[in-house]
Amino acid sequence: MPFRRFALTGLLLSLLLPSLSLAEPSESPLGDLDEWIKKGMADWEIPGLAIAVVHEDEIIYQKGFGRLDMDEASRVDAHTLFGVASTTKAMTVAALGMLVDEGKLDWDDRVVDHMPEFRLSDPWVTHEVRVRDLLTHRVGVGRMTGNRLQFMNASPRGKIIHQMRYHDFEQPFRSSYVYSNVMYSVAGELIPAITGQSWDDFLAERLFEPLGMDRSNTSIRHLEGDNNVAWPHQEIHGEVERIPRRNFDNVGPSASVNSSVHDMAQWMRLQLGEPGVHGEQRLISAETMAEMHQAQIATGRDDHQSPVEAYGLGWGLAQYRGMSIARHGGATDGMNTQLVLVPELDLGVVVVSNLFNHFRMALANTVIDRVAGLEEKDWHQQYLDDYQAEKQEARKNRQAIHDARQEDTTPSVALEEFVGRYQDDLYGEVEVFSPGDGRLALRFWDDEEQIADLEHWHHDRFRYHWRNPARRENFAHFTLDGDGQVDTLKVTFTLRPHVLQIGTYPADYQRTVHFERIE
Repeated sequence: MPFRRFALTGLLLSLLLPSLSLAEPSESPLGDLDEWIKKGMADWEIPGLAIAVVHEDEIIYQKGFGRLDMDEASRVDAHTLFGVASTTKAMTVAALGMLVDEGKLDWDDRVVDHMPEFRLSDPWVTHEVRVRDLLTHRVGVGRMTGNRLQFMNASPRGKIIHQMRYHDFEQPFRSSYVYSNVMYSVAGELIPAITGQSWDDFLAERLFEPLGMDRSNTSIRHLEGDNNVAWPHQEIHGEVERIPRRNFDNVGPSASVNSSVHDMAQWMRLQLGEPGVHGEQRLISAETMAEMHQAQIATGRDDHQSPVEAYGLGWGLAQYRGMSIARHGGATDGMNTQLVLVPELDLGVVVVSNLFNHFRMALANTVIDRVAGLEEKDWHQQYLDDYQAEKQEARKNRQAIHDARQEDTTPSVALEEFVGRYQDDLYGEVEVFSPGDGRLALRFWDDEEQIADLEHWHHDRFRYHWRNPARRENFAHFTLDGDGQVDTLKVTFTLRPHVLQIGTYPADYQRTVHFERIE
């Protein structure tokens, strides 16, 4: 089946003039989409955005809007590279699917049969985990590295996988959907285990090259010297700012691909029409493609439009206005992606931007509505109203945390007594040191890019501020043993904040790590 605030209004308007990469058909079903996008970007304060639409195996629309960097003049176009984040997962699945087609792998193979060194905290689960479990988020271990891949960034991929043997299960094995980036790293490492070729090289040779995804790569290390790359941005304390790029090769197979909407259009063409075929070349069998888009585990519902949702192999599956869709979002520091396939219409939409936002979903929905000839809903306003309500609630909850702060307290011991090294089996080591200004700071994993400054909050509780401003702040506190000696540093890591633009707290998903003092 065919299948933030910008200082001047004039500056903002100049950001939103489109960079046209492909002439539109004279009778486009998309209508005045350019103007609609420019208004939405202004309302969401998005510096740069690009979109591609594939319909019946043709790119019917691909454009860039705004700027690579809010402080520079360079314009976004259809070939601008963005981090496409978790849409990488389906690419990792496609690579494994090629090995399935070659008889070198089965979706239900035990992981340890290919990677004998693989270990989880439960020996029985270690023995039973199958490739399919990794790809459907049903192992139960959760987000060790956080929602934006924040932790242990300088550690090699193998080290992160090794640490999973110390990770407690968040849910019993195969009992429910528990999203895990690291399990996708394990899946990616099956490729070198079977072929001797790295995940990165395999994707470049077996996927990007035959699809003509000439701009795509698997690491920010490949962005050096490229002048058409979007910079990430984030709203911090009410203002949109450019933020640093951050390397997360440590979990690359889950989220590290950089691509353009033109390239991603080729990826969508592979999924649509005759799935697995691009141009005249079959890259993946029809059976394997069908399995990737087959529901594997229920994930819930979308109150906007889908009564039931599921996860396939690297794809979220849902209903949209009566039509089956496959989709996946992506979010890393200052980069957001939305990709939606509507097989019934032989339609694919990909939206990328260099600021966290929900406008990408409104845009994808609007494109589908117009191509399908459906009565159009004001998705932009609906998502914007919901977002503003979420921000207001997050501000209220954050203020409640601040109101609970106890004034005029002092730590139990002198600050220098907290200085030392602390260790946790899962998260390794953190050093408490003095930067020389009479205050304290944390250095995680002996990494100079993972430093946070401590602000006394109350008693032995501190708020730590990452020096990378995009990572915001959170809380840590020290405990003393029976002899009054500092023995533990408890650090709260936010795995998924309620509303990042308000801060990493309040959060509905976080982990407090107990680092025991070792020196």
